[in-house]
Amino acid sequence: MKREYDVAVAGAGVLGLAHAYHLARRGLRVVVFERQPRAAGASVRNFGMLWPIGQPLGALHDLARRSLEIWLRVLNESGLWHDRAGSLHLAYHDDEAQVLREFVALAGNAYECALLNAAQVAERFPAIETNGLRSGLWSPIEVAVDPRQVIAELPRWLQSAFNVDFAYGNPVLGYDCPRVQTSAGDCRAPRLLVCTGADFRELAPQAFADSGMVLCKLQMMRSQPFDQSFRIGAMLAAGLTLRHYRAFAACPTLPALVARLDRDMPEYGRYGIHVLLSQNQRGELTIGDSHEYGDAIEPFDKPDIDELILRYLHTMVRIPDLRIAQRWHGIYLKHPTEPFVTADPRPGMRVVTGVGGNGMTLSFGLAERVVADWLGESP
Repeated sequence: MKREYDVAVAGAGVLGLAHAYHLARRGLRVVVFERQPRAAGASVRNFGMLWPIGQPLGALHDLARRSLEIWLRVLNESGLWHDRAGSLHLAYHDDEAQVLREFVALAGNAYECALLNAAQVAERFPAIETNGLRSGLWSPIEVAVDPRQVIAELPRWLQSAFNVDFAYGNPVLGYDCPRVQTSAGDCRAPRLLVCTGADFRELAPQAFADSGMVLCKLQMMRSQPFDQSFRIGAMLAAGLTLRHYRAFAACPTLPALVARLDRDMPEYGRYGIHVLLSQNQRGELTIGDSHEYGDAIEPFDKPDIDELILRYLHTMVRIPDLRIAQRWHGIYLKHPTEPFVTADPRPGMRVVTGVGGNGMTLSFGLAERVVADWLGESP
């Protein structure tokens, strides 16, 4: 590590790496500090879904699509695995099928999606459970990555392609522009970007207190590898997901669907469970998830949540000899109303956080916007 940089970045998760990419592409000297020997937070504890279809029409959907464009450039140039698998939302009840029809009508051409009937779903995706299936919303846009591979290997590419320095096991302890205090000694940088999630309270406690953000805990699982012996063919969601993503909020009959779910499946609402499924290059299935907020969060996982997730999963897809190889929980910051939070708590310091469960989807587009604004570039 050198002692003089143009920008220091705290946090080597997906937001930190995305900002380092945009900063270094401008020829700036960049160093990324990470308190752990390797990034181990929310950025490696997710589905690896680049998921524009979850964002509502307008600015957020545009940001997600721009982010996906940049992601694909980075993935292609770095040689990292990715699968343009697309997404499939399945409807097993008439009210779910109605919400999907409304979504397609409201979306126009913006989402590039199409409704498939049950027979079409079964023909294209043989693993789908067809018992009770009404329809499916197919979108070819969404892309799968392996978050563990991306967060582990992208730094090496950033270092070789753009000379970004990385200092792992080296937390930022304080900042008095341009002095960056770290556990391995000081360096100088006139700008410090903080992308450390909940840890940003340590560098800017008042800004954290003023931000209004809450913690969210989610439980997830991963299967044994199937290699090429079993492929689901798309990233999957179903009826529970329709009330989770803001993209469906404008559908007129969604409130009636939510009321039915709350009446018939109250335990799913209690734990904020909706079920998604993705698959990586080794054929491992990532399965989840739940959402517990604030004071409800405990350090102990709830086996009942995992069982509820798996019970619902088996109504969506037929998986041969499914075995759960790993279980974990992740914690991220989420703002009650805003899709992300930026703050400038002291001279030279900018904080970017609060992307919630949309970090993988929005990261590269959000970082492009933040960097351009921070550097005073013309729109």
